[in-house]
Amino acid sequence: MATRVLVDAENVRRSVWPNLTKAELCQRTAAWAERMRVTPVVVFDGPAPECDADIEVVGTSGESADDWLAREASASGKRGESFWLVTSDRELRWRAGSGAEKVVGGGSFARELQAVPPAGDQGRDSGYRGSPSSGTGSHDAA
Repeated sequence: MATRVLVDAENVRRSVWPNLTKAELCQRTAAWAERMRVTPVVVFDGPAPECDADIEVVGTSGESADDWLAREASASGKRGESFWLVTSDRELRWRAGSGAEKVVGGGSFARELQAVPPAGDQGRDSGYRGSPSSGTGSHDAA
């Protein structure tokens, strides 16, 4: 089973300017997940948006995304499941427990997503020339 990546959607979307749209976050997360061979779960406050991407998208109508993520991370850790947590929210990181294999800040994740062409755009020239860590692409240091 692939590692699950629990994503605090609004935290990631608002970590860069201009903010990522909900659709862009879904599409870029799908492309990134395919390349990384992980299973993302993108969690939004309120209803789940329409996402034209093959990923799990969760809307939290009756609770906050932070509450959902903290509960799911804690349960995954107790089950011994491998997962990553994507958020810059310190309180959420604390509430989620220490079971995450990896914790990634929302801004770092957003910038990594921006370096990958969105799902469905692989045939177009997006300017993408490799992963940020490969040294083959050109990108501004943040």
